[in-house]
Amino acid sequence: TSPCLVKPQPYLSSLVTIAAPTVARKEIKKQIKESKLIQQLDKQKQEEEEKTEAALQQSQRENRSGRSYTVSVALPGSVLDNAQSTELRTYLAGQIARACVVFCVDEIIVFDEQDEDVKTVEGEFNGVGKKGQACIQLARILQFLECPHCPNHVLVPSHLGLLNPLDSPHHMRKDDECEYREGVVLDRPSKPGKGSLVNCGMWKEVQIDKQLQSGLRVTVHMNQIQNKGRSTSLLSILCNVFTECPHKEGYDLTIGTSEKGGDVDKTSLSPFKHMLVVFGGLQGLEASVDADQNLEVTDPSVLFDLYLNTCPNQGSRTIRTEEAILISMSILRQKITAAFPDMLNGS
Repeated sequence: TSPCLVKPQPYLSSLVTIAAPTVARKEIKKQIKESKLIQQLDKQKQEEEEKTEAALQQSQRENRSGRSYTVSVALPGSVLDNAQSTELRTYLAGQIARACVVFCVDEIIVFDEQDEDVKTVEGEFNGVGKKGQACIQLARILQFLECPHCPNHVLVPSHLGLLNPLDSPHHMRKDDECEYREGVVLDRPSKPGKGSLVNCGMWKEVQIDKQLQSGLRVTVHMNQIQNKGRSTSLLSILCNVFTECPHKEGYDLTIGTSEKGGDVDKTSLSPFKHMLVVFGGLQGLEASVDADQNLEVTDPSVLFDLYLNTCPNQGSRTIRTEEAILISMSILRQKITAAFPDMLNGS
């Protein structure tokens, strides 16, 4: 065999050796390109899903509406006189607050039937006493309980802390996520051109876009600040409960509660916008009417659309006001649900 015939073999072998890495690199580049394309498609898909989810949540927020009605409760501050000590006085107010929260009462009105001449809860609060100033003390305790737990120690004296918390929906915990939060403006300097710092019960203070007076209670909504919050109304006499309604159209359904009223079991409610339920003090609504010199009636039933006995055939001679609230709102809740059947579907 001629030696020249075998020389191409190592040459061909070297060609294969050289060409193999080139093919491998092309394949690797192709795989990388495909991998990047898949990642981009996955990222694009994820972004589209997030946009869709955000749009759905925004639509739900825009379409979400609260109840089409409100429920208010009115009672005289003199109910505190049924307690024998400052501790029992405080706890009694706490029972009233808990009962109202459980049954989703929107507004509590405290009126005076003992001519204490009280029209405001502004000013310094000297605490709960054994006698006197029942309206102011009841209103202040209700204000304390309604305020979310984190800011309330700033706004109200700490000696009321023995009360059971309401744990209502607007009482947010530190890690809760919500569109709105209650807070109190802090007395702390902020950077020039920046707004105040607000304690909203979170891990850190919230910087708002306005400079406000320290100690002011506010409702914070993302980049918005609203100078509002839930409040307890304090009125001097019974008739003002009707004439000083916070709703422009007034209360379109008023209910008085008394053992002399009609049987609640035989009563049904029609749809309403603003319902008011009024409770009497130790001597009932009759005594409240007698104490109001501006009322020219002696029969309290004429003041209300419905005058109801919410606990027929009671086993005790007397029903305390805090008990009456629980009993009445419990049975009225069923009738409200019947008047608004859409609420059962979460509307």
